[in-house]
Amino acid sequence: MTHRLAPIRARCLAALVLTALPCVALAQTPNTSSSDDAPFNSMAIARDETDDCRVPKPPVDLAETAYLRNGYRAILRILIAEEALASETCTCLLDQFTWDQALTALPRFQTSDNPRLPFNVLELYAQADAFEAQVAEACVK
Repeated sequence: MTHRLAPIRARCLAALVLTALPCVALAQTPNTSSSDDAPFNSMAIARDETDDCRVPKPPVDLAETAYLRNGYRAILRILIAEEALASETCTCLLDQFTWDQALTALPRFQTSDNPRLPFNVLELYAQADAFEAQVAEACVK
């Protein structure tokens, strides 16, 4: 009985090795498409590609946490869109605003007394998206 199972075991082992080889090769292929110099284990997110009128990611020293920095980015987007709507302009106003203005506007958008969670970032992003959509719609007309 063991003599009959030996060829079957050998075939199964061969099939397993052949199907596993492409997976091993893919797992060991280095990713050369990334232009970052960050080590593999880094969780750093790459900076946005440059878009002349897109609010960039805030500088790290703007706030202690990414949550706060993302909130300030949304606030700056809202301020820029509000100004574009008020002035009825379709030109990029990004160069007329600073991160300090987003920090100064915090009380207007603050929803909590908790200094680590002073606002709801998802709501701020939704509000910024809505304002930017209004600007885009007005500029199409």
